[in-house]
Amino acid sequence: MQLKYMYMDSPVGALKLVAHDQALVAVMWDNEDHKRVRLSELIEDRQHPMLHKVKQQLEQYFAGQRQQFDLPLDFQGTAFQQQVWQALLSIPYGETRSYKDIAIQLGNEKAVRAVGAANGKNPISIIAPCHRVIGSSGALVGFAGGLDKKQILLSLEQSKSA
Repeated sequence: MQLKYMYMDSPVGALKLVAHDQALVAVMWDNEDHKRVRLSELIEDRQHPMLHKVKQQLEQYFAGQRQQFDLPLDFQGTAFQQQVWQALLSIPYGETRSYKDIAIQLGNEKAVRAVGAANGKNPISIIAPCHRVIGSSGALVGFAGGLDKKQILLSLEQSKSA
C-alpha cells in the first residue's frame, strides 16, 4: 500500500502526516527518531485528501475547536501494541492516565513497562493521545516529541476543558 506524506506547521513544531487512501498511518515529530516508527517508502503529496482532512482536524484541535478526532486510523504494530493504542483513544480530552492505569484497563496490572514501551511506539501521536499518559507520581515522562511538547499539549487541553 502506497504511503503519502505532507508536513504541517503546528504549535509543537512541524508534524509529518502519513496516510494511505483509506486511513491515517502516522503523525511524526520534526525531531523523530526514524527507528521508533518504521514506515515503508513515502511519497510526498501535498494534495492528498486524507492528509488534508488530518491537517484540518489538527488545526481545529490546536485552535481549541476540536476535542475528538474523526479519522480512520491504521495502526501497524503487535496485538499488544494495538490494545495499548486503542486504550489511548479512550482517554478523555483534558484528562491523564498513568501507565499503570492503562495496564489495569488491559487486565494486567504488571504490564506497566510493556504499556510504556508500546506507548513510546505509538505511530499516531496527538490523535492517539499518548501525551495524556503520565507517570504514577504525576510526573511527565517519556514522550517522542519531547517533554516540552507534551506539556504544551496537556496545557492546551486543560485550558480548553476547564
